[in-house]
Amino acid sequence: PLQNPLSQLTTIVSLVRKICKIDSELTIYSQTVDKNFKNWIFKRHEGSKEKFTEEQMKWLRMIKDHISSSFHIERDDFSRTPFNAEGGLGKMHQLFGKQMDSIIAEINEALSA
Repeated sequence: PLQNPLSQLTTIVSLVRKICKIDSELTIYSQTVDKNFKNWIFKRHEGSKEKFTEEQMKWLRMIKDHISSSFHIERDDFSRTPFNAEGGLGKMHQLFGKQMDSIIAEINEALSA
């Protein structure tokens, strides 16, 4: 069966990551993002660092899902589905305050690593 272009793109990225020895095995990109997300959250929550609230975690999971299919997230993406239905960029800023831009940069780097 024919795959949609996005699925084909994520397959190509997985293949390139394997060929470039970024990943030791051929892995579905969304699985790599899931693993990187878990590791990033654990690292952020270890020790005395401030932990994310449940509402922040909901948004971080939506961001993770977006990165799984789009490879990156930017401020403009918060005006699109599913973020716009949840309050968009304003809600993101409300939840993360001054750390919003650094969280966006950090999660982009951590999940695509």
